[in-house]
Amino acid sequence: MNVESLVRDTLREQAAGQRAVEPGFADRVLAVRRRRRRVRGLASVAAVVTTVIAIAVGVPLLDSGRDSGRHEPPAAGNGISAHPDQSPPRDLIAAGDVALAAYYTAETVERTAGEGVSRRTYWLLDPATGRYEKDDRWSYVAVAPGMRTAAVLERDLPADRIGILDLATGDVDRWVKVGHGVGGLAYSRDGGRIVATTYDENPDLRVRVQAAEGGGEAWMSESGGTSRTGFLVLDVVTDESTWSAVPAGRDVNAREDFAFSRTGQLVYSRVVGERDGLQRFYDLSGAKTAAPADERYLRSDVPARLSPDGRLAALGLAKERKDTSWSSIRDPRTGEEVTEVRGATLLAWADDRRLIAWERAPGVAEYRPRLVLVTLGSDEVTQLSGTRVPDDDFDRQEWEPVFVTR
Repeated sequence: MNVESLVRDTLREQAAGQRAVEPGFADRVLAVRRRRRRVRGLASVAAVVTTVIAIAVGVPLLDSGRDSGRHEPPAAGNGISAHPDQSPPRDLIAAGDVALAAYYTAETVERTAGEGVSRRTYWLLDPATGRYEKDDRWSYVAVAPGMRTAAVLERDLPADRIGILDLATGDVDRWVKVGHGVGGLAYSRDGGRIVATTYDENPDLRVRVQAAEGGGEAWMSESGGTSRTGFLVLDVVTDESTWSAVPAGRDVNAREDFAFSRTGQLVYSRVVGERDGLQRFYDLSGAKTAAPADERYLRSDVPARLSPDGRLAALGLAKERKDTSWSSIRDPRTGEEVTEVRGATLLAWADDRRLIAWERAPGVAEYRPRLVLVTLGSDEVTQLSGTRVPDDDFDRQEWEPVFVTR
């Protein structure tokens, strides 16, 4: 099977490729909204029905009544919003069906002598202006598909509640209390659920150690495994949740968060081993299980994973020559390579033929990445962001992108 036949088949099947909403989803939405908003009458019910329809067809619905002066976010499609002169970005970066919904930096902050915590600072996309605004209230942010809301955790981890943030207003719509300390968050592909990774201690703790070279000191994750206890699955409509214990062995680092499989029927996390990118799957009761047939060859350290139609798998770096990199694209069910595509790290599928990737800036001896759009069957790249320049302070983490389906 070659790239041309895959693209041809994809175009024929794309119209039928919408994933169905889970059975009873609309009924659950209506039931909950009736209980919460009974006094608001028929107008409220009509708004809820409209929301259900928007979720079912997978199109973000704009709340035009809140502020008549707001601008609509860019519609999904082939459009590209690039700012190759900006690093970190100030204005919207997007291509095809995905957008840079947020980015964050991290810096280790000393708490006591010899102990610190890695502290993230987020910049979130303002849908009204198309610009990224600093929001330093949160230790962790997961943006929902559609980019209207985000799940957030307060500064002190593990947190005992999860906030649902309205990205248009910057206000927390509601807080959901949970019975276990939470340290990480991830949405399901349809946006209907959140998997929250639970910990007994802050997974971002650092200890000061003597550096191997130069005689200086550096911050390192605490050794001795992890305080991870399991995961909690939260229904974003009903706010109901279930928790599952997952014993953590020595092959799990201090922070190893869970994420949903493509169908949402399983969760997975990275494990440490002789090969990079290893992952382990669990059912929603916390029991170990085999990887799904179309995810068994994926890598936990390649964020793009499966193409929107599920026919192609984004894998790791295949080769480099001077300042040019190529990554592998494989058949997800056989693991056989279909082609190679430009890019050092594949971050997100823009559509079934294009991906957003980190690629090194040309003409620079050291690795300095920039966001680019790459296309199957082509060596051309479209630069989306400026070049990320490394910080001389190893205790600081350069800006990391968060891509979400729009």
